[in-house]
Amino acid sequence: MRKIFLLGFVVTVLILGTDANGYLEFNVTELDHIEELEYGVSKSISSFNPLMVGLTLITGAGAKGAVCLDGTLPGYHLHRGHGSGANSWLIQLEGGGWCDNIRNCVYRKKSRRGSSNYMEKQIQFTGILSDKAQENPDFFNWNRVKLRYCDGGSFSGDSQNKAAGLQFRGERIWRAAMDDLETKGMQNAKQALLSGCSAGGLAVILRCDEFSNLFSRTTKVKCLSDAGLFLDTPDVSGGHTIRNLYDGVVQLQGVRNNLPHMCTDHLNPTSCFFPQNLISEMKTPLFIVNAAYDIWQVQSSLAPPSADPSGYWHECRLNHGRCTPAQILFLQGFRDQMLRAVSGFLNARKNGLFINSCFAHCQTERQDTWFADDSPVINKKAVATAVGDWYFDRAEVKLIDCPYPCDRSCHNLVFR
Repeated sequence: MRKIFLLGFVVTVLILGTDANGYLEFNVTELDHIEELEYGVSKSISSFNPLMVGLTLITGAGAKGAVCLDGTLPGYHLHRGHGSGANSWLIQLEGGGWCDNIRNCVYRKKSRRGSSNYMEKQIQFTGILSDKAQENPDFFNWNRVKLRYCDGGSFSGDSQNKAAGLQFRGERIWRAAMDDLETKGMQNAKQALLSGCSAGGLAVILRCDEFSNLFSRTTKVKCLSDAGLFLDTPDVSGGHTIRNLYDGVVQLQGVRNNLPHMCTDHLNPTSCFFPQNLISEMKTPLFIVNAAYDIWQVQSSLAPPSADPSGYWHECRLNHGRCTPAQILFLQGFRDQMLRAVSGFLNARKNGLFINSCFAHCQTERQDTWFADDSPVINKKAVATAVGDWYFDRAEVKLIDCPYPCDRSCHNLVFR
């Protein structure tokens, strides 16, 4: 079983402190390291000759007020499809945490998460974005797009803070990108898949039905959320770390009016930022890929240092092999909550699921976890095979792994 070690990051990470509600700013410290795992780790373990795709800025976005946190133009990476995939489109929404207060967002706008000035001019397309049939058997020849994430609000905000020079325009970026891609052929799509990882996986759930409405009724449209099932659950101290974070995002970035009305008609806006309150009511078919012990949620929602002042969870949160039996029992309870959250969702035949009992985060863009000789599997089915079988209606796919530690195919993430 392959494991990935991030050597020495604990001692080298820059800790910026905590905000007023005690939430440690993982989105600009440890989160940067975890978010690298979306596609950064693939740089060392994917094919020897990965496809490099250039950045395209959306030149018409500025006139629509669709700009990054610092006011720069948003962008995406597009690799054209060919052959049988020439009229099929896969849109991947980048992840990268959130910013929930002015200080966080000011810091963020000086990075690739808040400004196109800092974005890589080229990135690797691996996993679900790969152009190689042996790495990505069902989508390799589609038009594949990675929409960069520079708003800090899961493509859902629409407000500003003039004093701090911050633009919260995620929803406008979403619309401007879709408009631009339609002029490049997406409006003629015969097949379409909206996917995303982490904060991008949450954005998929928030924007999925809107995405479907862009196409004619004859277009096959589905959505895929990877590591986006963030649970509204207490942390180890009984506090509400992730709810406080999401409440800050929703209030600061003006997200309320851009949330699905099917939810806000009966729940408060912050509750409607949690996928568990959305997935059962969505009209468009959705596939969820998630680790039952999602490492971001373990480190940043369940057991952040702000909720663990004694350091009891420190070793466990970095390396599951160092968890005590009592801590493992707590994490099994988190898995149980995740399974309860998808119970209604599973009743719809149109939906699909792949929940493996791994300590991982984002498994569709990394080649080793998407489709490789030793990829994680459930019932001998890799993530890529499961998603493909579901999208093309080859089989009904609702796979739930046995509890940890039974799965020996996991690519668990261990931090030292």
